[in-house]
Amino acid sequence: MSIDLILTFCIIGVGVFLFVKDYFSIDTTSILIMALFIVAGVLNPEEGFSGFNHPATLTLGCIFVVSGGVFRSGILDGLSHKIIKLAKINYLIALIVFCTISGVFSAFINDTAVVALLLPIALTVCRETNISPGKLLMPISFAALFGGTCTLIGTSTNILVSSYAKKYGFEEFGMFEFSGAAFCLLLIGFAYIFLVGPFLLPKGKNNMELTKKAEEYITELTIEEKSPDCNRRVVDSKLVKDYGVRILSILRNENLIHSVGPETLILKGDILKVIVPPVTFNTLLDLPGYKIKGDKRMKIDQNHDLHYQLYEVIIPFGSTLAQNSLKSLKFSQNYGVSVLAIRHRNEIILDKLAKVALKEGDMLLVLGKKEQVDRLESEKLLVTLSEYAQKTTNYRKAIPAILIAVGVVLVAAFNITTILISAMVGALLMVLTRTLKPSEAYNAVEWKVIFMMAGVLSMGAALEKTGGAKLIAQFIESTLGDYDARITLSLIYLITFISTNLISSKATAALMTPVVIGLASAMEISERPFLVAVMFACSLTFMTPMSYPTNTMVYAPGNYKFNDFLKFGTPLNIVSWIAASFIIPYFFPF
Repeated sequence: MSIDLILTFCIIGVGVFLFVKDYFSIDTTSILIMALFIVAGVLNPEEGFSGFNHPATLTLGCIFVVSGGVFRSGILDGLSHKIIKLAKINYLIALIVFCTISGVFSAFINDTAVVALLLPIALTVCRETNISPGKLLMPISFAALFGGTCTLIGTSTNILVSSYAKKYGFEEFGMFEFSGAAFCLLLIGFAYIFLVGPFLLPKGKNNMELTKKAEEYITELTIEEKSPDCNRRVVDSKLVKDYGVRILSILRNENLIHSVGPETLILKGDILKVIVPPVTFNTLLDLPGYKIKGDKRMKIDQNHDLHYQLYEVIIPFGSTLAQNSLKSLKFSQNYGVSVLAIRHRNEIILDKLAKVALKEGDMLLVLGKKEQVDRLESEKLLVTLSEYAQKTTNYRKAIPAILIAVGVVLVAAFNITTILISAMVGALLMVLTRTLKPSEAYNAVEWKVIFMMAGVLSMGAALEKTGGAKLIAQFIESTLGDYDARITLSLIYLITFISTNLISSKATAALMTPVVIGLASAMEISERPFLVAVMFACSLTFMTPMSYPTNTMVYAPGNYKFNDFLKFGTPLNIVSWIAASFIIPYFFPF
């Protein structure tokens, strides 16, 4: 075994460890892996950076622009009132409506964008019908994953695997080549969601402010001289008796009091760490004697305080706010919005709010003007989860956007040109028709995904160059060679979806694709079924909230626990695995 091959396996091992531990963001870890390959001399700089001009990366960037044009047109926003009207009939209808829309749109448009758009609409339905968000949001995410497998452009993983096939001298996948197999899996998945979902999804009460009962948040509150609670016991305080506030700790003269009991006295100048329902903030904000840390409203603007509103927002996948603290971002100063509370998934964060490292999927309670929050949303830093305001479709943008998107799909589907050329022309047309401004086209690209894609491609390149992929393929062939090809495919699917639940789907695809191509060659059978198995296994990941960005996005708004994904997602992963083991060979014979 050569030194380069040993280094390759060591660097990939480090990468897998970092992916699992989540010390850095996924894109940072991916670029770090690429840098290690270059520094170690496994790849030269040209080979290491080749991921940035790889057809998969370029195609994905263009597809992001086309998707952005469709969403900017407001075509789905214009349907929002009809969606809400249908979904309010009963829970099962709501489940079917949202899953169908999520699946259909995710087949052609970025699935994270689809889920981000459906989240506030779904939460509006939950609020008005008393449906628990936990019984609706996870199915929406899973439906998006099933929908994404149905077309070549449905997920970046499909594009990545198809580009790899072409690189190895095989024919690229067509736009709808694997749609038949994917649609069969989608029907099986939807049957599971509709029939089993009502029983396995969490039956927790509708306990969020978004759903009529406030979810609890943590913040800091200073006791001022005029406070009626000065020199009062905790048990007798207005905060506890009248407003239902839970006091976690008291910071007094730089000394932290953790053991706060009913008899503990509250003194002037105390900084209380408290858990408060969002609706209570409306009262506490203007109550004399209390100051909520983070409330930065100017005193001269008191006559215009009605312009300030409370918004519940979520940090979406790809937001540049992730991995930063409010203090390092100078959030209030730069954006004119104050963060009053943070909820990290289902955890209560007890550290100082300004120093908490924000993560994708975190929910924030912010105070600001509508235009300020709209600005944050337009820059894709946040997604608003407050009550959904019905919007109208901009037909001047919607018609060309839909025509361009359909054109991109059809041109590639009929093999008039490659998906890269088709997507590139579509992205240009989005700008030339003024459906998107150049700046909007730039912002439509999920740069975090682009950098992640470029970084993980270096793993496949290193495995290929050093012979690692061939070595692994030979090992698998010697281990499983005596088994039927169907069993080998089934085991490859199993290994892939388990890996994807631990590390990113892109990293898994970059590692597994060259391996299965080598395996098919060693077994002297078609590589097609193995490549499709990798595509499906990398996308259909339901067991953990970190396995796919859409799962992360619904984690906090759905008030889920980690075990909720294991309980509902694990059986679905097993069902999908077993079904795929029979469906894929039927559509793609060996």
